[in-house]
Amino acid sequence: MSKEYRTIREIAGPLMTVTGVENVAYDELGEIILSNGERRRCKVLEIDGSNALVQLFENSAGINLENSRVHFLGHSMELGVSEDMLGRIFDGLGNPIDGKPQIIPEKKMDINGLPMNPAARSYPEEFIETGVSAIDGLNTLVRGQKLPVFSASGLPHAELATQIAAQAKVRGTDDEFAVVFAAVGITFEESNSFISSFKKTGAIDRTVVFINLANDPAVERIATPRMALTAAEYLAFEKNMHVLVIITDITNYADALREISAARKEVPGRRGYPGYMYTDLASMYERAGRQKGKRGSITMIPVLTMPEDDKTHPIPDLTGYITEGQIILSRDLYRKGVQPPIDVLPSLSRLKDKGIGEGKTREDHSNTMNQLFAAYARGKDAKELMTILGEAALSEIDLIYARFADAFEKEYVSQGYSKDRSIEETLDIGWSLLRMLPRSELKRIDDVYLDKYYEPKK
Repeated sequence: MSKEYRTIREIAGPLMTVTGVENVAYDELGEIILSNGERRRCKVLEIDGSNALVQLFENSAGINLENSRVHFLGHSMELGVSEDMLGRIFDGLGNPIDGKPQIIPEKKMDINGLPMNPAARSYPEEFIETGVSAIDGLNTLVRGQKLPVFSASGLPHAELATQIAAQAKVRGTDDEFAVVFAAVGITFEESNSFISSFKKTGAIDRTVVFINLANDPAVERIATPRMALTAAEYLAFEKNMHVLVIITDITNYADALREISAARKEVPGRRGYPGYMYTDLASMYERAGRQKGKRGSITMIPVLTMPEDDKTHPIPDLTGYITEGQIILSRDLYRKGVQPPIDVLPSLSRLKDKGIGEGKTREDHSNTMNQLFAAYARGKDAKELMTILGEAALSEIDLIYARFADAFEKEYVSQGYSKDRSIEETLDIGWSLLRMLPRSELKRIDDVYLDKYYEPKK
């Protein structure tokens, strides 16, 4: 057994100082044993010579400086992994909370992992079908990609995340597909809603769920996404599965990072967040991807709420730098009753060109995608003009574009949270909308596709 210390010198909130320690490392786990035999967990935040600053996972009430002792476990936080994790629900520290027994781990893995070596990465290029037209048709998700959802307070990002978790699949492969879902800093009601949705759709059978509630300690909030990514790495690179990791809400994670940074009296950066937040987020996001020589892959959809709907806030801003695009939810579309309210014009998937086309989706995908973007953008401009100058000021063609924009939002973007559209269905809806426009306006589509798809089917 490791050495025990009776040298707790100071407790301030969740932080505690232990003096005279030897061979203790940053991030190492420890146990505090109270005089009544109760054990509480802690983690080393800082080492200064022989002094260790530790953070408690539980509260500090009842800890007596004289009679309590601490021993360090010699390792950082680990997750016991096994294929039996699928279909199970864990708390933010990897303990089962679904009333079923502990899993028997095949091995234990350090949750901090390592970002993937760039030289060992394979380029993402296989299409992942989410069943959501605004993503599949216009901002396509590719296997191994990191594509965040930028939402805002009160918008239905939870419903969209659940829908993607239930519907996502890789086409044209027999390899198993799994979902790892991490809920960070959510309320008990949200947690219940996620779990019941997974059970209702049957998605729970292929999903590993980690849930960290809003009243759990901040230090657990830091661990939860890393627990999820560790489970994903095991399933992807040791069990050859295609894994989709959905983490909601990254804003709660960043706030916990700020809280711990303030407790350590670090010099704050932008908006009070620590200066190393970029590096910290990158160390998580960069664990997604595909590795050369491995069949499995990790695709990541981090969900974050933008404080005050501000895209320039540090959390969405830094996330946008590290990831390959973003899906943006719009308050205006939400008010109009569009479900999901995905704003396709500022949304972007930087890898979409790699995952579409013949043999992946359909040969007309790239042309129709560009034409739909262009037509919707012009339709939105026409509607703004109509608001200022009135309908009479618009030309005949501008009126058609304005009607196109309305129909596009209602029929293409809005599909509800239970409709699973195949990519062929999505492309066909796109063509039925493009038929509202004269053929001469469809300048971004090759004649060969116009001949094949534009003429109304007999």
